[in-house]
Amino acid sequence: MKLSFEGHSCFQLENAQCVKILIDPFITDNPLCSKSWKDFDPDIILITHGHMDHMEDALVIARNSNATIVSISDLIYSLDCAGIKTEGINMGGTVVIKSVSVTMVQAWHGSTTFSKGGVYGGLACGYIIRTDGLCIYHAGDTALFGDMGNVISRYNIDYALLPIGDYFTMGPQDAVLAAQWLKAKTVIPMHYNTFPVIKQDVNQFKQELESKTQSRCLIIAPQNTIEI
Repeated sequence: MKLSFEGHSCFQLENAQCVKILIDPFITDNPLCSKSWKDFDPDIILITHGHMDHMEDALVIARNSNATIVSISDLIYSLDCAGIKTEGINMGGTVVIKSVSVTMVQAWHGSTTFSKGGVYGGLACGYIIRTDGLCIYHAGDTALFGDMGNVISRYNIDYALLPIGDYFTMGPQDAVLAAQWLKAKTVIPMHYNTFPVIKQDVNQFKQELESKTQSRCLIIAPQNTIEI
């Protein structure tokens, strides 16, 4: 499977069947991404919550690519999704699209869209994505919470994409504890260094994580693609 990091919390996965899953498309105003929204042609778009830095380009990319948007139903209702294929699921729910299984799990964060003067977008969420025999957890924007260990860890996570930026989400210390609770085999840090207020030393995080947990840390530079 190919995993591309576009900076902030935006990732694209491409499985062996060439199905592309784009997560939290923040492209146009993302200082870590020099691409255009026109460079993306996904089959599935996952949105964790309604903030601009997670769904800025979701609707235009979906209309251009005929992708299916998956998000919490409240957010779907608050957006102008006319002409877009959508799956408005909710916490604990699973949808299967083109052999990719997507399960919505909780996150601790706000969610207000910046369209229409600010509209409540339902609960923020994370996703469990299963394809190619792998389980990938995108935590979305979140604080540390106990159900990472009590509920989410049971998915046998191969790759956990965890925010480490602090201020808006959990910081590095809580992300280390999250990795321990999740029992994730590999942690990929995200949501850091996009703006001054979330600047972090990612190499120090890697050192802390690997010294205190059984997880390895995989740092991916923005706009790079790796095979997992």
